[in-house]
Amino acid sequence: MSIKIKINSQIFQDSNNVYYPKDEVEVSDLIRELYKQDSPTEIIGNNSKNFIGNKTQSANTTSLSKISGIIDYRPEELYIKVKACTPINEIEKVLSENSQELAFEPIDFGYIKDGKSNKGTIAGYLSCNYAGSRRFKVGSVRDHVLGFKGVNGKGDIIKSGGTVVKNVTGYDLSKLIAGSFGTLVALTEITLKVLPKKDSSKTVIIYPNNFEQIYDLFNKLSSSSSEISGAVFIPEQSNDKEFSAKRNNVFKFNDLKSKVSFVAFRVEGDKISIEEKINNLKKELELNNSDTSILDVYQSEPFWEKINNLEVFEMTEHNLIRMVIPPGNGSKLCKYLENNHNYFIDWCGSLFWIEVNSKKEEKIKDLKKMAKDFGGYLTVIKTSSEYDYGEPIFTVDKVRLMISEKVKQSFDPKRILNPGKMYRGV
Repeated sequence: MSIKIKINSQIFQDSNNVYYPKDEVEVSDLIRELYKQDSPTEIIGNNSKNFIGNKTQSANTTSLSKISGIIDYRPEELYIKVKACTPINEIEKVLSENSQELAFEPIDFGYIKDGKSNKGTIAGYLSCNYAGSRRFKVGSVRDHVLGFKGVNGKGDIIKSGGTVVKNVTGYDLSKLIAGSFGTLVALTEITLKVLPKKDSSKTVIIYPNNFEQIYDLFNKLSSSSSEISGAVFIPEQSNDKEFSAKRNNVFKFNDLKSKVSFVAFRVEGDKISIEEKINNLKKELELNNSDTSILDVYQSEPFWEKINNLEVFEMTEHNLIRMVIPPGNGSKLCKYLENNHNYFIDWCGSLFWIEVNSKKEEKIKDLKKMAKDFGGYLTVIKTSSEYDYGEPIFTVDKVRLMISEKVKQSFDPKRILNPGKMYRGV
């Protein structure tokens, strides 16, 4: 009996030959049958991040979109357990009703893909492990996962972790799954740590004179005891008129000079503590003689939403690069990027979002070399229609690639799950 006939008797399959298992048992049955037949499958959710990475080397597609819903939420215990393809918007809505939030601040990739919001599912975030502006203070997605359940490449149901950090067995397995892009496990259930939402926020804007001053500010902010929760640099762009117009429109706020370069940092808490922190930071950063402005909470919140939505790159047709490097090399990279590429910096100097014109695609090789030389890494998040897929999407050295191959072999010996999604042949 063929795979299609046998599986079709149990699991819904649409006209595009996409399987839709409705629960964990059906996922296990499906993958076990695919394992027996040596037939790989692409694992998808609602496709909000499916454009990231290589096209999978498989003839089948398995959608986990029907495995959705909140299983257990204990606000007093600061955790929520959900099915893997529960939409982030649904989770955030429930948390907000209890003045709680996902502290890792999910990035909305919908704007760069389609020009509209589409945060996708929690499984997508764990699979990619991409977090927003709070990352340098509170950690990434993996740091907020208490446990998960899923199905490996042999069809076995596996479980790791629990509902509290202190007694979690195999807690680090969640960190291994994070950022694996569905190549190790088809996730079915995720337990997340949640945190109280801050009462209010303000954003301080500084208009610097040079790159050295920018990184001097970043260094002081990162070591400050005043607990900032976001710090970005938005450069002035002069060569690309279209991008400059978009940038100025995105950051059009009453108390922000949007047409010049600026550093912005966020302070959160109650109103009294915010004022105390800002006063302390003005002294620490020696801002008395600097050109500054402040965005109140009604401007601050939408400002950081625009940052985390990557709205300056909305519907870009070019290559969009995500590069993470140690801040000590940040000013060197800024000088290279100046007037050559559109970009901005997040994570208090560590994360660069860089747009590389499709006509200058060979420059990606230069950026990959710089990432390696600077002790960092690079991912091509969105590719242009002309992108040469012979050029790797993810940077990786030989040692890490060898480790990735061994981990893949352990979880998925026949390469059933998303083969080639990250690295060809893995």
